[in-house]
Amino acid sequence: MTLENMEKVGNLEEEALKRKERLKNLKRKNPYSNDDTNQSTESSIVLPKPKFRSYKPQDEALQEAKIRDAEPAVVDDEVKDLVEAGKEKVILQDLDISSLAPRKPDWDLKRDVAKKLEKLERRTQKAIAELIWERLKEGDEDNLSAIVTMSENKPTEDD
Repeated sequence: MTLENMEKVGNLEEEALKRKERLKNLKRKNPYSNDDTNQSTESSIVLPKPKFRSYKPQDEALQEAKIRDAEPAVVDDEVKDLVEAGKEKVILQDLDISSLAPRKPDWDLKRDVAKKLEKLERRTQKAIAELIWERLKEGDEDNLSAIVTMSENKPTEDD
């Protein structure tokens, strides 16, 4: 064996001894260990008692740990109140019929398309104005008089 191997073995033995010492200390601290020195402390530990909710124990000693079944609450008064409330007639005069009427089936389509239509209307007006200016530049007097009469007869948005 070389000197390095001997040093490694020595270190391993030291580490093993340290590990054993730590385990002994942990066993001393653990109250549930099976060590002979801790038997006196085990008798002082109080274990929790079992509670049997859905299990019916056979042993007589465990019968006292069984939890009693829950008894249903009396609901007669509540049922009577609900039945009396159901007997009352609804007054139709208080209902607003306009709120009950369904909306037109295409209301959402109109709402979604309105912005697009506004944009198209602006583009259309701009295109018409450009056509008018082109015709005016050409100098056609007949077209000019026709455009003026068209704009006079065109209904406004206020109408």
